[in-house]
Parts: sequence; C-alpha cells; structure tokens
Amino acid sequence: MDPEFLESALLRAAGFRHAFFARRGGVSEGPYESLNFSITVGDAPDNVSRNFDRAARALGVESERIFFLSQVHGAAARVLEGGETLERVRNVEGDAIVSRCADLACSVRTADCVPILLADRRSGAVAAIHAGWRGIVRGVVEAGVASLRELAGPDAELVVAIGPHIRQRAFEVSEDVALELESASRATGVTDRSGTKPHVSLVHIVRGKLAALGILDEAIDDVGGCTLTEVDRFFSFRRDGKASGRLLSGIVPRRP
Repeated sequence: MDPEFLESALLRAAGFRHAFFARRGGVSEGPYESLNFSITVGDAPDNVSRNFDRAARALGVESERIFFLSQVHGAAARVLEGGETLERVRNVEGDAIVSRCADLACSVRTADCVPILLADRRSGAVAAIHAGWRGIVRGVVEAGVASLRELAGPDAELVVAIGPHIRQRAFEVSEDVALELESASRATGVTDRSGTKPHVSLVHIVRGKLAALGILDEAIDDVGGCTLTEVDRFFSFRRDGKASGRLLSGIVPRRP
C-alpha cells in the first residue's frame, strides 16, 4: 500500500512537490500503525526508516534528504543551504525550516499542531512551519514567512497550504490559553465559548496572521483534516498521549 497523503491544489498548480502524510500506508505496528515518522515515541527505528523511504519516493527525493529540526514550540527559523547532513539538522532547535535547494525536502512532524507548507512561485524557495499553539503565540508563522521572503527576494509571490491539525470542535483549552491565542492575531471569532470550556480555531488564527503579513486569502489553501477526531487517518497526541505516532508534512523546492 502506498502512503496516503493530502495535497494542496494551490501548491500543485504552482509546480511544487509536497505532501501532508496521513497515518496509513506505512510499516509500523501497534499504536504507531502505520506511517509513523518518529523514533522517540517508542517505535522501532527500522520501521521509521522504512516509512521515510516511502515518503521519499512520494516526494521524489532521497530519504536522507528529508530534513526536519528539533521542534521546541518556539519561533526560530533555520535556512538550509544544501550541504548539511540530516543528523546535524535534526539536532538544531527550530520550528520553521527554509530552503531553495531542489534536491531536498523541508519538513515538519506533528500530532495535533498545525503543519504549514509555503512556497514562492517566482524563486522556487519553500518553507515548512510547525505551528503549535505556543509557537503561534510566540510568532513562528511570522518568523517562517520573514525567513522565506528574505531567501526568495523582494519579488516573492507566496502561496501557503495548511495541513491536518486539531480543529476547533476538538481543541478545548483553558480561558487563559484562549486569551493568549486571541491576542496573537487580528482574526475575530476564533473562540467558541458556548460550552463549559473555550474551543479555539487555530486555522483562523493562522489565516489572520498570514493576512496581516500581506498574503491574500486566495493564496492560502486549507487541505482539511482533524487529527483528534479522525482516528483512522491521523495521529493525535491529545487523544493517544505518549503512544501517539507523528505525521510528516514536507515540500520540495522548485527550480525557478
């Protein structure tokens, strides 16, 4: 079975190879069944390696050229110049990874957080952002966009795709967290307080941030998917705890 993934029509039309991988189509077993991309959650390293091989074939790159950072729910963006090794990069802390080297994939791993893939139509440069609620508050979206624009140049024409994550009806938070998230964006109506606890829409906050950065709504694509409620399709840390696998979202730079 080939790995299952979601695609953005906007990124595809702009010529960018990319994928928001779901959890089906891999070799892992038990709670990590089947397309898990993390060793640290307890999965067998050989299974994870084989899953990366499958993702690499789907993205059209070598498996050792799928780069990801040590994600810390911060706002640091890191630029890849192409000569880095996978081991070196995965030990660097950061939550946005940017490059214009066409033989690699910029990727993030998630299990409820928002994966965001960005690309510049003109230069072919790309970015992948890991946007958990803390990272959203700390400015990871702004940092990722700024880093991509700096790499792409003054004529950058960005297109953005937002991947599967925990959606509003499943994302119950405390009032303090809701207030933090509301203050992080100009977007309005992001919180539903009709129940006993607030439920926040992370995608609306992300869209609000992107709009404030000058990215038009027609250049933003949401591929859908709720990680918590769609048990058969996605991993979810909030649902499954430490036994949850990790999803991979990756994008390959395109030659201008």
